[in-house]
Amino acid sequence: MDYKKSKAPVNTVTRNIMDLCDETGNIYESVSIIAKRANQISVQIKEDLSKKLAEFASYNDSLEEVFENREQIEISRYYEKLPKPTLLATQEFIEGKVYYRDPSKEPQQTAEL
Repeated sequence: MDYKKSKAPVNTVTRNIMDLCDETGNIYESVSIIAKRANQISVQIKEDLSKKLAEFASYNDSLEEVFENREQIEISRYYEKLPKPTLLATQEFIEGKVYYRDPSKEPQQTAEL
């Protein structure tokens, strides 16, 4: 997923709590869903960044040699400018792009013998 194309704000935005609980009917459930999605996004961004920076890794044991690579700096700056995972998750939740389910609210299926 290209997070740069997301409409999520880069800075913190004050939101109406009632807008967040419209879909679930419970603000705490909404916040829990957003938090879980933010964790997923955070892990995905970290994996993407690690893959890109692994190309520049040097396997020398010498601490004296530090190389500045322009491409590595640009990649790091790109990820620093991205919206935070919580802002991305909140935007996805508001737009209805987050799938969630509550097993306790689903009808129980009984197995026939």
